[in-house]
Amino acid sequence: MQKIKQAANLVSNMGIKYVLFRTGYALKKKAGLLKKEFPVNTPFLNFLSLDEWKNLSPRFFFQLRQDLKVPVVADPSLKEQAEKIQEGKHLFFSSIEYDLGRTFDWVTNPDTGFRYDISKHWSDINDYSREAGDIKFVWEKSRFSFLYKQIRYDYHFRKDSSSFVFSQIENWIDLNPINQGPNYKCSQEISLRILNWTFALQYYKESGALTPVIFNKIINSIYWQAKHVYSNINFSRIAVRNNHAITETLTLYLIGVLYPFFPEATKWKTEGKQWFEKEIEYQIYPDGTFLQFSMNYHRVVIQLLTWALALAKANNESFSKVVYDRAAVSLNFLLSCTNEKDGCLPNYGANDGALFFPLNNNDFRDYRPQLEALSILLGKEFPLGSFEDKYWYGLNFTSSTGITPYLGIGASNFPDGGYYILKDKNSMTFIRCGNHKDRPSQADNLHIDIWADGENILRDGGSYKYNTDEETIRYFFGTASHNTVMLDGYDQMQKGARFIWYHWSGPASGEWKEEQGYFEFTGKLHAFKHVAKEVMHARIVRKYKNKLKWEIIDEVASSVNLPITQIWNPSEKFESLFTISAINKMGQPLEPTMKDGWYSGQYGKKEASQQILYTSPVRYIHTTIEAKGDNSK
Repeated sequence: MQKIKQAANLVSNMGIKYVLFRTGYALKKKAGLLKKEFPVNTPFLNFLSLDEWKNLSPRFFFQLRQDLKVPVVADPSLKEQAEKIQEGKHLFFSSIEYDLGRTFDWVTNPDTGFRYDISKHWSDINDYSREAGDIKFVWEKSRFSFLYKQIRYDYHFRKDSSSFVFSQIENWIDLNPINQGPNYKCSQEISLRILNWTFALQYYKESGALTPVIFNKIINSIYWQAKHVYSNINFSRIAVRNNHAITETLTLYLIGVLYPFFPEATKWKTEGKQWFEKEIEYQIYPDGTFLQFSMNYHRVVIQLLTWALALAKANNESFSKVVYDRAAVSLNFLLSCTNEKDGCLPNYGANDGALFFPLNNNDFRDYRPQLEALSILLGKEFPLGSFEDKYWYGLNFTSSTGITPYLGIGASNFPDGGYYILKDKNSMTFIRCGNHKDRPSQADNLHIDIWADGENILRDGGSYKYNTDEETIRYFFGTASHNTVMLDGYDQMQKGARFIWYHWSGPASGEWKEEQGYFEFTGKLHAFKHVAKEVMHARIVRKYKNKLKWEIIDEVASSVNLPITQIWNPSEKFESLFTISAINKMGQPLEPTMKDGWYSGQYGKKEASQQILYTSPVRYIHTTIEAKGDNSK
């Protein structure tokens, strides 16, 4: 009966189209039809000569590397990173260094040592094996984002790493036969590989290391990989429908633009463009928020939009108006969440460490370089500094309208995505209180992030890994790692397999209002539906003007007599800078409980932290958080 109820809930949440597609896809896999659709031992195809390709009319961000106007900065850290890469030492997810050696096989997980069977068809690869570990550790190098370190090193230090770059690409082609092994499992990873190889081809197009033999080898591989993406596009458009679909549809359009000699180029370009426009309109809500409820995945879309708009403009093409409109409102939303001191945003939502096109030396958590590039591309001034990315995109700086993107000072309500943000001159209060018409990834509704003087003093616990033990997954993706409330140890929603949640939280509503001496947020959320039919969490947040002082009142109405626990995930600096206290409905003090927790600021890394918990059997907690000493600011 439980399984029947979960199945019915899955259909209700995801829709019958999703369920039918996933069922049909599983049947195709079982019947071996995917192996027929995606053949191995494909023929080697020659499309054109290297010289013919160099004279093609499609334009990239730059035609020759000599055209680039990037200010030269010989940063020693860039030199060190590039030299390490050539030694086989790679920084995974911008945070963890692995020494893969100079003869890495591309299919061994450096985190677990598990080696995938390259002879297997990609459809037979289990990408969620406990023994193998997180497959993202295999995909990371095969994404080829590390090429940007080499390209930027060559540019800034007047070096030539083209032989190394093309040897890496050729080695990957030799060791990863078409449609075999783990690196063909995900069409988004294939798409990123194509885009990153394309960037390298363009930068090193005049290099002697790019021989006709290597060129033809790369182009043949790009063709078959692109054909794979096109043939499997409905998996992302129907079964996944998130940044994967945006990446893949855009890649098909760009392949059509930049590789017009492929037989299907016109078809891929036309359909890819149409699909991309539909995905942008669907996935970016009218208020600029994004359906994945993740700051980092939203930045992924910002970078993809930058590629799309810049290359379309360079080739005298354009997208439908909604693409430019959604790009602009996305920019406004993310800027309203940005800590202006260092460019960081709340560590909110799923964060797999993705930074597809690293074109600067800034910290991974600094969003300003990517936001600036899109700002300039949209003809807007950027208010938070100047960074390197924009030069690589070859943007026209004379086209600025002089319009400055919105920074969100004061109270901002984003009801489509359910985000409520308050900024003053030295603090930011970030609250998520939203409905889910699209699949949630974390049980974190009514989470609150607090930033003071540029420090994230009460923070989101992060994501850590997508494939690890169940207890760790539940902690990071469940309610416990967020600054909200649990009902007797239950998550807000019921965890299913992989990325599935049952009994989505909602409906929800929220709003900031300005009062005489403070701003007040009021939010209501229906949740814990797997525990009882009627459970409503109401949260009031008061931020006092000219003070680093907050009051948070949580009250849960429930048809079951279970206590609530209010969770706080403080930074290391919180205790020395702030006080926290709580009372119950009768005004009596509540004693805090300290509990061991975890914090993951970047994917694949976690560090021990201390949580502060308050528990109330009458389901009412009034908490005060205030800076120590003189906080009149």
